[in-house]
Amino acid sequence: MIGLDAVASLAPASDSRAGEVLRLRREISRMQRRRSEHALIPLDPAFASLLPEEGLQTGTSYTVSPSPSLVLALLSTASRKGHWCAVVGMPTLGVEAAAAFGIDLARLILVPDPGERWLAATSALAEVVPLIVVAPGTRARDADVSRLSARLRDRGCTLLVAETPGAARWPQSEGTIRLHDPHWHGLGAGWGLLSDCTVTITAQTRHSPRPSSVRVQLPGGHGAVEAVATELTALSPLAAVPDAAPPELLRWAEAG
Repeated sequence: MIGLDAVASLAPASDSRAGEVLRLRREISRMQRRRSEHALIPLDPAFASLLPEEGLQTGTSYTVSPSPSLVLALLSTASRKGHWCAVVGMPTLGVEAAAAFGIDLARLILVPDPGERWLAATSALAEVVPLIVVAPGTRARDADVSRLSARLRDRGCTLLVAETPGAARWPQSEGTIRLHDPHWHGLGAGWGLLSDCTVTITAQTRHSPRPSSVRVQLPGGHGAVEAVATELTALSPLAAVPDAAPPELLRWAEAG
């Protein structure tokens, strides 16, 4: 089995990348798995309303924002449920941050700097890893993307493609999951520490073209994704409060 302890060896110098990819294939063959029997990859409950099926379809690809926090949040629930996960081409992804999201580091494969071999590494991992994130280092040919898509369908693997600003949309994508409108908390006028960030996550799929959005803390106060609590609507006049309301609620209404 290969996991986090293999990170250093999976980020080789340019003159040995081809050999390392072959070694990766041999290692993967030792952990060969059957095709996934699950139709969906589970998501954090905070993302449940984003997609009609409340999960990522297996055998497909999605285009996502290249945010490390979003990537880790999308991997977290699947990892906690025992699925292997892999991240290809994202050297700034933090291991401590992954652990804070509840990701099992023993079942996380990192290929931080595959160079031009990113497609070969992704294709090899798709044989055995059910959930992969890749940040393409170069533009892929349509024929190569078609072969990779066929492998995803055959093995029941889900691919999250971190889009590069200005790059063309990933072909044959099932949908998009994007992060926008971030708002950090904790800083005052020259004082304080960043504590958490509130963002909007918007998803759109081919079968559900109408965008769906949720507002979450990413990261939250504990480093993982947290749902934003629904704000209380202030009661208008005291007369609007039912007579049977408890005294605590009456006092709250009087205070406005």
